[in-house]
Amino acid sequence: MSWAQFAWVAGLCAVTMFVSRVAPLFLLKGRALPPRLSRALNAIPPAAFAALVANDLFDMRLLQATDWRAFIPWLAAAPVALVALKTRSLLWCIVAGVGCYGALLAIPA
Repeated sequence: MSWAQFAWVAGLCAVTMFVSRVAPLFLLKGRALPPRLSRALNAIPPAAFAALVANDLFDMRLLQATDWRAFIPWLAAAPVALVALKTRSLLWCIVAGVGCYGALLAIPA
């Protein structure tokens, strides 16, 4: 790829990011959103978090593994589910998940 092509791709990426991330902030500033749209937008962070977690939990290699360490993502997900039910906080779910995952990785095989 030449520098000219790279500059085009980088420029188009920058424009796309501006249009999709920054422009809505300016266009919607000071306006009230309909309640239905507001509820839908509030579901985006948990859905993104769930998609990231599901990618690790439903890995086909886990079904073929015989070592208990292959199930560390599932073992770390259980306390995260409890924290989610108790606190309803995405931040505390992330803290609990990273902490449990790190603690389980520290256990010698």
